[in-house]
Amino acid sequence: MKILLISPTQSGIGGIAQHVQALTKFLQNNGHYVEIISSENTLTIPIKGLKNPSFMLSSFLKVKFKKNFDIIHAHNIPSALAMKNSSGKKILTIHGIFSKQIGQIHNKYAENISKKYEINSLSWADSITVISKESSDYYSNLGFNPIQIPNGIDSSNFKEISDRRFCKQLVYAGRLSKEKGSETLLKICNALDDDIDILIIGDGPEKEKFEKIQLTKSNVHYLGYQTHDKTISLIKGSDILVQPSLSEGISTTLLEAMACKTCIITSNVGGNLELIQDGQTGFLLDPLNHKLFNQTITDLFKNKFLRNKLCEKGFETLKQYDWKNIGQKYLALYESLL
Repeated sequence: MKILLISPTQSGIGGIAQHVQALTKFLQNNGHYVEIISSENTLTIPIKGLKNPSFMLSSFLKVKFKKNFDIIHAHNIPSALAMKNSSGKKILTIHGIFSKQIGQIHNKYAENISKKYEINSLSWADSITVISKESSDYYSNLGFNPIQIPNGIDSSNFKEISDRRFCKQLVYAGRLSKEKGSETLLKICNALDDDIDILIIGDGPEKEKFEKIQLTKSNVHYLGYQTHDKTISLIKGSDILVQPSLSEGISTTLLEAMACKTCIITSNVGGNLELIQDGQTGFLLDPLNHKLFNQTITDLFKNKFLRNKLCEKGFETLKQYDWKNIGQKYLALYESLL
């Protein structure tokens, strides 16, 4: 098959980027031809509020020159307009609930506007996939028929190298933005026990706040953007990964932490409720309750036996998310459309 993937991003440690990279590798390893249109190879304006609209327009124009593809697979709503402008069978994968994410980043008015465009975008696709049950229920209630295919992980890519820099090492890896819980994360950093060091990995609109806080908190270390391999080694070298997201699909970062046998403390939202068994494979907490996050972090550092137990059980759950299984689900969908 000839497959065109359209995605706002294809590089970095973000969930969509990791998904597109892994899907591309799986398809190519199975003998299929893949091309990608993304912000990395298409003209975009790298300014907050303009990046996605400029990608929508430039990818819309660029896709006209892409002919004779069997499958056009767009990722997230900003890719939908280009998908509509293409020939071939059209698939739209939604990573989370798009309009709700817009509301969390901006405001209710922006959420309502984006919802109208979101509904139009879904109607352009021959098939819709989502990564969590929460998303499946949401879009089903809007009258669509989404297919749930979660994010996957290729644990065979993980190197044994771990990067431990401190005795008690806590890590956050992801986009630094409101919907990812940046405000709660800042409060966690401010209230963190002095003998626990936190590594902040990532970039985003809230990064300046973390650049500033490390100037006054000696146990807060903002590392900025890191390569995927480096991020994995830092997660692997840490005792606990913290993720206080306000919304989440099936988080690739959490899957990677499980593969690294690093303990997880995350929020009780979205796909996290499907991925994590509270008290069994990690802890699920109110994303706005930073005090409970801090208390759980402190308690877990005191209990190495529990940390090991959580890590081992979390590692056991990874089989269903292996890309060998996830990739086959996409291939089956492609073939059914053709």
